[in-house]
Amino acid sequence: MWRLPGARAALRVIRTAVEKLSRAEAESQRPAGAMERAVVRCVPSEPKLSLSFALADGSHKNMQRDQSEPLGRVLSRIATNALKGHAKAAAAKKSRKSRPNASGGAACSGPGPEPAVACEPVVKLYYREEAVAEDVLNVDAWQDGAVLQIGDVKYKVERNPPAFTELQLPRYIMAGFPVCPKLSLEFGDPASSLFRWYKEAKPGAAEPEVGVPSSLSPSSPSSWTETDVEERVYTPSNADIGLRLKLHCTPGDGQRFGHSRELESVCVVEAGPGTCSFDHRHLYTKKVTEDALIRTVSYNILADTYAQTEFSRTVLYPYCAPYALELDYRQNLIQKELTGYNADVICLQEVDRAVFSDSLVPALEAFGLEGVFRIKQHEGLATFYRKSKFSLLSQHDISFYEALESDPLHKELLEKLVLYPSAQEKVLQRSSVLQVSVLQSTKDSSKRICVANTHLYWHPKGPSRRQIFLSL
Repeated sequence: MWRLPGARAALRVIRTAVEKLSRAEAESQRPAGAMERAVVRCVPSEPKLSLSFALADGSHKNMQRDQSEPLGRVLSRIATNALKGHAKAAAAKKSRKSRPNASGGAACSGPGPEPAVACEPVVKLYYREEAVAEDVLNVDAWQDGAVLQIGDVKYKVERNPPAFTELQLPRYIMAGFPVCPKLSLEFGDPASSLFRWYKEAKPGAAEPEVGVPSSLSPSSPSSWTETDVEERVYTPSNADIGLRLKLHCTPGDGQRFGHSRELESVCVVEAGPGTCSFDHRHLYTKKVTEDALIRTVSYNILADTYAQTEFSRTVLYPYCAPYALELDYRQNLIQKELTGYNADVICLQEVDRAVFSDSLVPALEAFGLEGVFRIKQHEGLATFYRKSKFSLLSQHDISFYEALESDPLHKELLEKLVLYPSAQEKVLQRSSVLQVSVLQSTKDSSKRICVANTHLYWHPKGPSRRQIFLSL
């Protein structure tokens, strides 16, 4: 015979479970009496606006209409769609009634009059409790807080609410390394958005205690368990190895929230390499420097196009295991090392375009940095700066060979270079560039710094070319 836990402990367990269940239900269910949502996206630079809502029959409508169109035409179209939806629902209901029952006979519908033919519902738009005239243009009619009425159903209009336009988790996740989702928002701000992380329940996990409901998370309740992390970045532990992750996020702008989305990782958490050399360096950079100081970091992060050559594997990096040269693996290490320095300015070389947009920007943006990118041929340069300390005044990308040929300041150097045709050809063939970023202090607008980032020709037999580029 088994015994229940003590009364006090049991009450505490039940209270905690009820609180969690209440929060989950509050997120997934709309309060009684609350109106449905009609979401309007209206941007001045675009000719059309979009209108999204769900009809009473459950069908979802997404309409694209001209901003200069009179409101009456849209309302008429909505009424037609609602009538069609009602007709489809009625036909489906009639079809279900006429199906044979389980015993093989016809279903008994019983005598009764045929349902009346549905009429087109009344569709109106109200703003501040007054009906909006049908000759008002869409761009002016669909205001935030207006009320759309379709028959007996009312919808609260939300104009340009915060929304995610892009949301993506990394393809490769390692224990001990931060997971930084790539996200883009429209009409919102990541700092004002809500994030909650879940991890996959371990196979064969113990059953919940007596009195504790098993469904506490928003979706797939039996498969996911909530973590304590409610921030944009999540760092898996060794206990997460072999499990997938899920992110539940709600876009916000500081005043209101948009539609929540959930994203599951396509891979499980892999074991990390353990302690890295940069972990010891991070001991000295745990905090961001004071306003009067600037911490800078410069790194050549090895473009993937160069890492996957036979020359790289056999001559340059023979000491590296093949998996250690794979981009997905290296990106985790690069992200953790760079974010751990808490730098104010970061200059990077050999940056792949996709690495910049899909890996570096999400990771460093989550830690308060913003970046600019300049592509060369296969890779380029990236400069990041801390947004709390600097704002970007201007950016200048200078091609060395173009400057050499067109800038009068370098006329004498070019004339001397002409005397050596072979050297001139090699110099003018290089795609080397200089990325210049002019930053202004956010605390004192009179203070500015000029950050120059470049990648000079690397070959051991090319010192003359490096010297020429430096002289520019």
